[in-house]
Amino acid sequence: MEYTHLGRTGLQVSRLCLGTMNFGVQTTEEDSYAIMDDALEKGVNFFDTANIYGGKLGEGVTEQIIGRWFAQGGGRREKVVLATKVYGKMGEWPNESRLSALHIKRACEESLRRLQTDYIDLYQMHHIDRNTPWEEVWQAMEQLVKEGKVLYVGSSNFAGWHIAQANEIAQQRHFMGLVSEQSLYNLNARMIELEVIPASEKYGLGIIPWSPLAGGLLGGVLQKIENGRRASEWIQKQIEKHRPQLEQWEAFCTDMGEHPADVALAWLLHQTAVTAPIIGPRSMEQFHGNLHSLEIKLSPEQLAKLDGIWPGPGGTAPEAYAW
Repeated sequence: MEYTHLGRTGLQVSRLCLGTMNFGVQTTEEDSYAIMDDALEKGVNFFDTANIYGGKLGEGVTEQIIGRWFAQGGGRREKVVLATKVYGKMGEWPNESRLSALHIKRACEESLRRLQTDYIDLYQMHHIDRNTPWEEVWQAMEQLVKEGKVLYVGSSNFAGWHIAQANEIAQQRHFMGLVSEQSLYNLNARMIELEVIPASEKYGLGIIPWSPLAGGLLGGVLQKIENGRRASEWIQKQIEKHRPQLEQWEAFCTDMGEHPADVALAWLLHQTAVTAPIIGPRSMEQFHGNLHSLEIKLSPEQLAKLDGIWPGPGGTAPEAYAW
């Protein structure tokens, strides 16, 4: 396994991050345990979850599964760099969502209880809260850090402006601020190259891409349909929209002798701003396939060809859209 530092921190994380969104929804608890055990055996030490994962309002089903897995001992908790999130709706009562100091405090303590741990390595804001001032957010996060309940703070789905604003105010408070940004990023969704990636690089944030396979679109969808597998309505619409690109994409992967999903992950791993793409395996077979992406090396010519098939926004802003 390859490791890298999370943004500007001294924290070392694996180049692939195990996403747990499917645990308790599409993956049984027993199978979730097996995937997490195998992840540690293969050297994957970076696990990502969220308090809203699991499909049941306010229950944090996925966090509970991870907590029961930690409780088995064997150094499981000590080996894992654990990331979870705050923001999402956890109940019907006021202050049970978003980023008020009250909700941050309560959500953190509830996540700690479900996860059966006394600290969270990376506590991520799942979305920007435009109704809460940064002074309030940082006061709450600083308190959690002082209490030893949180070690690092990250963001998710932030704009470049949000990253700059958040870290400028954190610096004024002599606080470390954001160290990572979890964004939608894949060959078919490259908008963050305009401003989110430049801002992250400027402020020393590691990029943690979610949906690296574009919801399955980049995972060999044409091949699967040819083999008789049905696609969701959303995927079918995406195929209609991107069929010429998908045909070129899958032919490119076939010429390489590689599975499209593995090449899509490998492309992200070649982006210098990326710390670790989030893989969300539903099965052990998918997990083992994802690991192969670490072995795929793309030449400058191959990267250029992929830019031709899946063009980005044209570079960083404002040069991408202005003189």
